[in-house]
Amino acid sequence: MPPTDANANAGTVRRVDIGSDARARMGESCIVPGVRVGSQRSQDTRDLCPPEELLAHFREAGRSDTGTARLGAEGTPPPARVLPTADLFDRIADWGPIATPVGAFQLVPVHIERDLPLISRWMNDPAVAEFWALAGPQAVTEEHLRTQLAGDGCSVPYLGVLEGTPMSYWELYRADLDPLARHYPARPHDIGVHLLIGGVADRGRGLGSALLRAVADFVFARRSVCARVVAEPDLRNIPSIAAFLGAGFLFSAEVDLPAKRAALMVRDRSLPHLL
Repeated sequence: MPPTDANANAGTVRRVDIGSDARARMGESCIVPGVRVGSQRSQDTRDLCPPEELLAHFREAGRSDTGTARLGAEGTPPPARVLPTADLFDRIADWGPIATPVGAFQLVPVHIERDLPLISRWMNDPAVAEFWALAGPQAVTEEHLRTQLAGDGCSVPYLGVLEGTPMSYWELYRADLDPLARHYPARPHDIGVHLLIGGVADRGRGLGSALLRAVADFVFARRSVCARVVAEPDLRNIPSIAAFLGAGFLFSAEVDLPAKRAALMVRDRSLPHLL
């Protein structure tokens, strides 16, 4: 759960009080601001239960020889087939470009051979390294990317391409299947987002907010099962939090995660009147 969107936008964090009526309508989708949720000590005290769709997929995979299974170190199939990314995110890369106020935008799956030099250069920007902690030789960033690409499909890295130019790095992940779910009342199909604006010239002028809003709207439009998009930027990352607030996310809680104290940001499809 790395932090999000270093220096994506400028501004001051504001505490959002959505009122008791709105909180009642949201139910578990919003935690009262200021309430601390979870701790590092409680990290292993709750077992996450995958949703039934995930369990059904594994059961079906056991009866079918379709798909590609990754082999273990000795060339033998692993105990369970790795879930294809497409099944968790409905082939986000195939959704096409997103119309935004700042131009046509598209999430393009990361290819290490093509994209590693660019992403590694971004990660070595001091303003980025402070929060992402991936500075150093390209091998550091490469390991981070390969871990996701060789994983279970619950977190997927993308390049953000604006008007044909790669300018941001994104990670979309199933928050309900992520350790973050131990720290808030997760719902099935919650999607989490990490965002890094790469170029210094693209920061501080509202691009982060514009793109976050457009991507969240696009997720809601294409994935009817997703009720919330969430994020957990470091509390010290003021520009990132400001970018999420500008994109219609609500500050829901301060969350103690193993590597940081985070701001839990929630964009709920059921509360458009608050955006």
